[in-house]
Amino acid sequence: MTEVCGRVVGMIKVENLSKKYGDFLAVDRISFTAQPGRVTGFLGPNGAGKSTTMRMMVGLTRPDAGVVTVGGHDYLDIPNPGCHVGVLLDASAQHAGRTGREVLALSAATMGLPKKRVDEMLALVSLSESESKRRVRNYSLGMRQRLGIANALMGDPQVLILDEPANGLDPAGIRWMRGLLKGYADRGGTVLLSSHLLHEVQQIADDLVMIGRGAIVAQGTPQELLQDSGTYFRAVEQERLLEALRAQGVEPVAVADGFRADVESVRIGEVASAQGITLIELRPADGGLEDLFLELTAETQREGYTDNTAGDRA
Repeated sequence: MTEVCGRVVGMIKVENLSKKYGDFLAVDRISFTAQPGRVTGFLGPNGAGKSTTMRMMVGLTRPDAGVVTVGGHDYLDIPNPGCHVGVLLDASAQHAGRTGREVLALSAATMGLPKKRVDEMLALVSLSESESKRRVRNYSLGMRQRLGIANALMGDPQVLILDEPANGLDPAGIRWMRGLLKGYADRGGTVLLSSHLLHEVQQIADDLVMIGRGAIVAQGTPQELLQDSGTYFRAVEQERLLEALRAQGVEPVAVADGFRADVESVRIGEVASAQGITLIELRPADGGLEDLFLELTAETQREGYTDNTAGDRA
């Protein structure tokens, strides 16, 4: 593929960023970084503040406080920004009356890129010649996502900021996107990928930033977040076990149809044995990123997760 723009290594740095709409605090003094050569998953329920944060990153929304820089620069100060930062915030916001090819041709012309770049991008995202000639209004959501990703990659940028890019893609499309973004990071690119579904980004994310009610609730590598995730347990005499643990200063929290406690499994087992309680399940809370995510963002989940009705939307 032709390299078309001069690329500069860029780290995304968010420092004490805040945004209010009237009395509603959408983003509350958040700070994190997305590093070159890594995929950073930006996770939270719908309405948690992800999209507002990303809009502030690219100058579409003015923050009330704090600073966001990309490669040390304010996005609005970057000349020909599409050559340095690829952005996809809303695949449905593309001009419905233009064809897919026209959308990309306009982007290429705006960035001063050769016409052949359009064909390269269409091939990259697997939009056929006939599909490229359709009006965007006749595209499925998955096709719009592919077109949006092509647009974001048009200038061969070093930084990608993508809001829910897997939305509308079928399983094969999601796998394709994962491979594309992982390869992009492996070549030194910076990827910030938002989602409200942990399992969509867990397979490729090198770092995770979890947000709930506009505030960062956890961040680190998946391994770091799970390191202190404690023990998951279920028991026949659940209430008796909870009372016994609380009497010893252990405060379990509800996760799925069981509980998690920040103690080793052996301690739960000893308490249960001493009380004659039958354990149904007792294990380290590994593989429990989803449990941890639901627990940390519980207040913004529309559906409760203590009765197996955990929902994705806020």
